[in-house]
Amino acid sequence: MTTPKLSSEFDLIARHFTRPAANAVLGVGDDAALIDVSNGMDLAVSTDTMVSGTHFFPDVDPENLGHKALAVNLSDMAAMGAMPHWAMLALTLPSVDHDWLAAFAKGFFDLAEEFDVSLVGGDTTRGPLALTVTIMGEVPAGAALKRTGAKVGNDIWVSGRIGDAALSVAHRRGKLKLDDADLQETIMRLYEPTPRVQLGQALRGMATSAIDISDGLLSDLGHVCRLSKVGAKVDLSAIPLSPIGAKYVGTPEGLNAVVAGGDDYELCFTANPNSRDSIEDLTNMLGVQITRIGQIHRGKGVSLMGTDGKPVPVDGGGFDHFSAA
Repeated sequence: MTTPKLSSEFDLIARHFTRPAANAVLGVGDDAALIDVSNGMDLAVSTDTMVSGTHFFPDVDPENLGHKALAVNLSDMAAMGAMPHWAMLALTLPSVDHDWLAAFAKGFFDLAEEFDVSLVGGDTTRGPLALTVTIMGEVPAGAALKRTGAKVGNDIWVSGRIGDAALSVAHRRGKLKLDDADLQETIMRLYEPTPRVQLGQALRGMATSAIDISDGLLSDLGHVCRLSKVGAKVDLSAIPLSPIGAKYVGTPEGLNAVVAGGDDYELCFTANPNSRDSIEDLTNMLGVQITRIGQIHRGKGVSLMGTDGKPVPVDGGGFDHFSAA
């Protein structure tokens, strides 16, 4: 069965999404894109889908949504230590709203230009609002960061600050009450995450494993532990918080947002303790806060430890695509 296309599909694409693809042989406008991968490089590919009501609120500003649609994919490239080059965008739209599309495209392409990413293809169709981005990049052969390399004794690190994005979601769902200034700041963190692409590349050969924090710190670190067949202990007091996060971490919902809320799109990675000085130097080199928050140990799972040395219970288990409201 052929899916009905938007009646103005080709005009829509030409008007909003056809741009020169400087780093591709052939971009938008044909049956397939053509890209030329450099010798000695592996092709890194990732896809993310964002669905209205599951991954973003329906009233989100479309320019912010365009930014986030690409940013979450750039974050996947960062977690692999890859250099992003090409993206494909599939839009499912309830109707054609050119003002909305123009704002969405602006957010998307402003970020694409910042990271020298070319949109080389995609698709449009009619239906409930959903966005799918496939991103492709290059990483030196055999040098990609993976989730499988964490070793007993490794340090656990995170970039940036954790929890603000989830605080805004908790407010929107009536679980926390943020004042207007705090809410606006956390909304910016929710819809304008900063992908740590340069940091990911700098960690090649230094980090033993890496993942981006999309579903929650404890959940995503748990993926690393499961695949690396190790356990982890995270020091709650070491987790880097913004002043807003520090206000709420002492409440059950605030704690849940910080350690299990997700949408941070910061990097969580492991490294040998002898790399501490080199990793700390990256803070000044890249202008990115990098904080050591725990250690890998023998066993299974992730334990959140309080200042008294005892495990801290957490209600949330991380974002779940099939249970999110």
